[in-house]
Amino acid sequence: MNTPYPSLTELNDFLRTELSADRYPNDEQGGVYSPSERPIRRIGLALEPFSGLADWVDAQQLDALWLHRPWQLNLDDLPSDVGVLSHHLPFDETLTIGYNKQLAREPGAASPGKPLGFKRATNEAGELLPERPIGMFIDVPPQEFDGLLETMKKLFGGYDRAEAGPGLGGWRPTSNRIAVVGAMNDTLIREAADQGADLFLTGAYRKPAQQAVDATGIAVVAVGHQRVEEWGLQALAELLQKRWNIDCLIYRQPVR
Repeated sequence: MNTPYPSLTELNDFLRTELSADRYPNDEQGGVYSPSERPIRRIGLALEPFSGLADWVDAQQLDALWLHRPWQLNLDDLPSDVGVLSHHLPFDETLTIGYNKQLAREPGAASPGKPLGFKRATNEAGELLPERPIGMFIDVPPQEFDGLLETMKKLFGGYDRAEAGPGLGGWRPTSNRIAVVGAMNDTLIREAADQGADLFLTGAYRKPAQQAVDATGIAVVAVGHQRVEEWGLQALAELLQKRWNIDCLIYRQPVR
């Protein structure tokens, strides 16, 4: 029977492409966690299972779930025909802080420029998979640091830590280049600064990178791990709704 609504398999095929899942080993690609033949009219998006998940599925009349971290999910709590999808690492690197094309399309930002930082894995046969970038540069209009922080608040709902940078380095009113990277270490900090970035935007502030921050004078904003994941859930919903006329309901956990 033809239906205007996608199947779980169609949703997964679409997300495999959008999240470039073929760049990851099979055991990190994600996909169908629990199969279903049910057409997807309404899908729930959540970072992980939570108390009351089964009641939420029932109350919202959900046909499927997408979970970032599904490992504590008890499938016996759910109706047998509710499908579950999960994409952990591809979601982290593509729809949170990293080489995130949707983030680069936010108002005031240019298209993503040269990627920053690469990872490369091997498959089960020991063959090298395609390189995948874990960061990017975006250019924004020159502005004061306080104005930039207001933009971060609007985008992510806040941030954990912000440093404008010491001395003559860091963010200045004429600055415009931001390195958006899903990790923070000495090498990435120095590479970002060497390529003209005045600010390093990441999820969590990593203290071992402090020496490189001090040496380069680069500004740093750490948004917070959960905040960037919540942003990613909204971006995921927009991707699915743009492709299909389905309802995407997001469960937002209190920020820890």
